[in-house]
Amino acid sequence: MDGGKKVWVPHSTDGFKLGRIVDIGSDVIAVEPFDAPGTTINSLYDRTFPAEEYDNKDCDDNCALMYLNEATLLNNIRIRYMKNQIYTFTANILVAINPYFEIPDLYTQATIKKYQGKSLGTLPPHVYAIADKAYRDMKVTKVSQSVIVSGESGAGKTESTKYILRYLTENWGTHAGPIEQRILESNPLLEAFGNAKTVRNNNSSRFGKFVEIHFDGKNSVCGGFISHYLLEKSRVCSQSKDERNYHIFYRLCAGAPEDLRQKLKLAPPDRFQYLNRGNTQYFCNRQSENSLNDNRKSQQYLKLGCLHDAVIDDVRDFQVCNEAMSKMGVSDADKLAIFMLVAAVLHLGNVMFEENQDAKGGCKVTAGAEDSLTTAAGLLGVDREELRDSLTSRVMQATRGGTKGTAIKVPLKTGEASSARDALAKAVYSRMFDYIVESVNQAIPFASSNNYIGILDIAGFEYFQVNSFEQFCINYCNEKLQQFFNERILKEEQALYEKEGLNVKRIEWTDNQDCIELIEAKSQGIFDLLDEESKLPTPRPEHFTSEVHSRNKNHFRLSVPRKSKLKSHRDVRDDEGFLIRHFAGAVCYHTNLFIEKNNDALHASLEFLIQDSKNPLLQRLFADSKANAGKLSFISVGSKFRKQLVVLMEKLKSTGTSFIRCIKPNVKMVDHLFEGANILSQLQCAGMVSVLDLMQQGFPSRTQFSELYTMYKKYMPADIARLDPRLFCKALFKALGLDDKDFKFGLTKVFFRPGKFAEFDQIMKSDPENLAMLVKKVKKWLLCSRWKKAQWCALSVIKLKNKIRYRAEQFVMIQKSVRMWLCVRRFRPKYETIQKVKSLQTQLALMSQIVGQLKKDKEQATQKVRELEASLEAYIKKIRTTNITRDEMSRTTNTLMTNIDVQLAELKKQLEQQKNAEEQERLRKIQEEMERERKRKEEEERKRKEEEEQRRLKAEMEAKRKKEEEARKKQEEEDRKAAEAMKAELSKQAKEQAERQAQLDQEHRDRELALRLAMEDQNQVEDIVLPPPLPRSEAVRAFQQKAANKKYDLSKWKYAELRDAINTSCDLELLDACREEFHRRLKVYHAWKSKNKKRTDKGEHRAPKAVEDAAEKAFAAHPEQKVPTQDKNAVQRYFKIPFARPSDEFRDNNKHGMWYAHFDGTWIARQMELYPDKPPILFVAGADDINMCELSLEETGLTRKKGAEILENEFEEDWQKHQGDAYLKKNANKISSKFLQAKLGIAK
Repeated sequence: MDGGKKVWVPHSTDGFKLGRIVDIGSDVIAVEPFDAPGTTINSLYDRTFPAEEYDNKDCDDNCALMYLNEATLLNNIRIRYMKNQIYTFTANILVAINPYFEIPDLYTQATIKKYQGKSLGTLPPHVYAIADKAYRDMKVTKVSQSVIVSGESGAGKTESTKYILRYLTENWGTHAGPIEQRILESNPLLEAFGNAKTVRNNNSSRFGKFVEIHFDGKNSVCGGFISHYLLEKSRVCSQSKDERNYHIFYRLCAGAPEDLRQKLKLAPPDRFQYLNRGNTQYFCNRQSENSLNDNRKSQQYLKLGCLHDAVIDDVRDFQVCNEAMSKMGVSDADKLAIFMLVAAVLHLGNVMFEENQDAKGGCKVTAGAEDSLTTAAGLLGVDREELRDSLTSRVMQATRGGTKGTAIKVPLKTGEASSARDALAKAVYSRMFDYIVESVNQAIPFASSNNYIGILDIAGFEYFQVNSFEQFCINYCNEKLQQFFNERILKEEQALYEKEGLNVKRIEWTDNQDCIELIEAKSQGIFDLLDEESKLPTPRPEHFTSEVHSRNKNHFRLSVPRKSKLKSHRDVRDDEGFLIRHFAGAVCYHTNLFIEKNNDALHASLEFLIQDSKNPLLQRLFADSKANAGKLSFISVGSKFRKQLVVLMEKLKSTGTSFIRCIKPNVKMVDHLFEGANILSQLQCAGMVSVLDLMQQGFPSRTQFSELYTMYKKYMPADIARLDPRLFCKALFKALGLDDKDFKFGLTKVFFRPGKFAEFDQIMKSDPENLAMLVKKVKKWLLCSRWKKAQWCALSVIKLKNKIRYRAEQFVMIQKSVRMWLCVRRFRPKYETIQKVKSLQTQLALMSQIVGQLKKDKEQATQKVRELEASLEAYIKKIRTTNITRDEMSRTTNTLMTNIDVQLAELKKQLEQQKNAEEQERLRKIQEEMERERKRKEEEERKRKEEEEQRRLKAEMEAKRKKEEEARKKQEEEDRKAAEAMKAELSKQAKEQAERQAQLDQEHRDRELALRLAMEDQNQVEDIVLPPPLPRSEAVRAFQQKAANKKYDLSKWKYAELRDAINTSCDLELLDACREEFHRRLKVYHAWKSKNKKRTDKGEHRAPKAVEDAAEKAFAAHPEQKVPTQDKNAVQRYFKIPFARPSDEFRDNNKHGMWYAHFDGTWIARQMELYPDKPPILFVAGADDINMCELSLEETGLTRKKGAEILENEFEEDWQKHQGDAYLKKNANKISSKFLQAKLGIAK
């Protein structure tokens, strides 16, 4: 089928599977997978994509693929991943796949030097290329830059951030002294306190950070600044079974020196309540594992051994963290204070409570927790009993009449005391983390900064079996970043193209604004509803959840937990959670801890206790609490985070932006395992498919004419400086030898195609030597251009001179002709008379000849002839010498002629008898000549009648065409109204279809997310439930009803079966049905091919554009039009119109091709394309259906096109001239036209 065309079809695990087309249906394509011969997959046209010609060929830039679709995008990334090429460009966006192992020589010093100053595309894709581009853009445009590193947890965002920082500091931070090293050393320090092991990532960042590298006037690193966002404080107190707390807790237990360990009273991780609920194994390598004493190991470690990871080692990393703090300028006393607070959090978690049985009620610390209480109090620098009281009770004050009342001590229940303990632990740890980030910023200060490069590394989209407030905030942040990506790359880019008049096809994408509004809208947004609930006297999670559902009824993005694809979420009640359909998939949130986690304030007793601490570091951490004491304002965690996010988004919008999309290849986090469906889901959620569509026809690089002109102006000589900026840019590009296809001029800017970053960077380099060199090239090009113009001018002058000379010669010719005409007019009568007289001399000669033949009276006759000769001579002399009138000349001439005629008649009479025999012979010859003349006239009459018959036939065709045209015109008004009504209907349906498609896409993403979660937890996932079909218009419903009532249901017939039925069936009704279904499938298939054409194709045309436009117009007016029935004696009609392919659009009209078509009734039987410079192209129905016009005669509009229809003999003449009959005989067994079968004498 179509030469066994290779295509990609969807697959549940591989994403897409490669196969070949074996059949085409009206709704699906049947494909035979290459890895499962003999089986077929029925795939929808919209989800089937053509494949590249070569299976294992890869491209550095996805935009360079021959077919641009999500299947070839995935396959290109797969091929590169298997070759350990983890980076791939999509225009100027980098796709990075986490390899989960160290690739040799990928990040060495030599590699760093190799990428310095190199444009995108000149070297293989790399994170260093993006870093270098950001630096060069900052240097040239004088605008700060941002690099947004995004992706799921475990996709490698943090590592990519490290490599960018390393590249920038090692290339341009050597003059910054210790700042360069401190920027790099900040990573292990922040990772120790802010990263943790999760089920999806051994080194997951549990906070977001925006690292700014600042540059001075010389574009060298002068300092840095780190902003952090949303530390996951709840992890301090609890983790899932296979997860760990923050790395620092385990590193302190595993790597702390023995004296420090004794001082902090540390024990194995499973001895601490804040650690033993999750995984208590250390990360070690073989060397560190041997150095670890058993008294530091947990029971889980002793039973299962250590964990292994290429970049994490708890024993070694403690020393790395300790050294990093020293390099950051943290004193030994502050380091000890930090470690004491870390240990205090651990011991605080071991303080347990039980109900107090005395009359006071409340709760008390258990006897087994007294030692932990004492240790925690000592490490926090507070009194042991005061800590006990603050944890088991709280102080409330009543205010009456504007004066403070007495303090009331309220005992706390066991659960309330545990919450107070956890709140204190989280507050201490989060404040300590803030202090560490502040210390890093103080260690990398900058006095003055011209610009900066910011690297955003924030937690990726998260989804677990149980999702709480942290996941809600993280996913909200990812929604904002995805919206920024959509606006910067898709929306703003397309708006700029439209403004500049580039005529780039518009690309649609899924907008997530409605999801963001659901979360952050005023009054009814989830954040505001949560804050309202938190301010109530007795806030309840159930009430908050019910308010979320009631205030946002029928919101597409919001649903109840029982609508989740994951069956384990069906048990969650409606007032215990909600489901949000994010851009990456649906996530079910449990709201029981939302209110608690949204309020990070300590109750008054704990606040006062910490403020009175003897630990200097702890006092500094809570200094702002004392300043805010007594204030009634409630600032929630959500509000703080939203404000931080607003500041971050403003920074991103004010900078130039580069994007790195990190991809996680598999959920097992192992190397060389490519889970296609998982990766495809990530690519779709990241918007890479939409980006591919836009970038392949877009212009990622651009600059203004005026900016480019200003950059070069001071290096220009005066004659070049006078050029218009636009003209100068044109001269510059021509001087560089750029192809016109590589760039495009807008109204105010010039734009460059993907893959042309090297050329763009060469133009934009601002070093004086480069600018001066380019100016020289421009000057040289202008000189050459002007020399060529001078040559053309000289040639034009010579051409003009020759034209003037030619015209002068023609003037002389005109004068000569006029003078000649005047002379002729004056002397013509005498001249004509002399001519007549001289013509009489020939008769005298004849008379002399006759006289010579006479036998009697010969002398007398001779004398008369001489007298006549003398009179003629005298008369001629008289005409020449005298003025004689025309009448006199006429009378004299006539008299002479009469005399001569009489004499001649007499002489002839005498010879009559002598010449009877000769006269008879002459008459015979005349009769023969007359017979030939008669036959010639008969032949001419026959040809005349044939021409008249042809004219009559053409007149009949023209009359028929006019009649059809008149009938058509009568329906134009009805068609117009029908078209308008149909347009409105189609517009409505398109909108509804878009909404339905968005729902389907969301359903697919939800299910994909649920499947990935189910793979981790062996859960069950519900199948996709398709939304109800859209209501159709009356016309469409009538058409569908008519189709349903047809005698033959051919929807399940294969393409080959339809073809065979057309070739062999004698049932006219079945034949009509097969033909209609056959050509309908061809239309659908060709529409699919057109949509998925090659990147370099101008478009495939099986008929002239006028024919295709007529069909499209006819369908717009009457989509339900009925195809005429094919009768037994179908009329044969022939057509001929010009055929200009897209590549011939601007060629000479004489070089355009001609398109011939022979219609056997309704459908085309033969097709021929003739070009002056190409071999003829012949097609016949049955053998070449895929390449022929699939439209019916009515749909083509050829019968209404003036001059298009030709006679049969005209078609046959050209068909036979180009070996058409030989082609018919060659394909005799495949021909489907009954007319052609009869012509060849084939019985079927």
